Amino acid sequence: MRLDGFDFTSTDWSAVPAEVRPGESGTVSQRVRHFGAVRVRLVEYSPGYAADHWCRKGHVLFVLGGELTTTLDDGRVVVTPQGASYQVADEREAHRSSTEHGATLLIVD
Repeated sequence: MRLDGFDFTSTDWSAVPAEVRPGESGTVSQRVRHFGAVRVRLVEYSPGYAADHWCRKGHVLFVLGGELTTTLDDGRVVVTPQGASYQVADEREAHRSSTEHGATLLIVD
């Protein structure tokens, strides 16, 4: 990843409009900023959220609050608690997110 094409920027996430969408269950609310080719998202999953799709996009994901469960297409299940992160490259393991009690994430992709 190359970070270029933008100056120093501070983001007040409360001022970024939230997009809310349903999942297979629960909802996802995300606030999105683009910096050159880099997308940065503040994502909130409601309690009981389960994604309605498999994702093959690469991410660097940090759990700010709650706990995230990620199911990989090979059957592995990875639990990422608050204060931890995961990384996956584009077009690698397909993954699908869920959370029992809700989670807040910062995602860079």
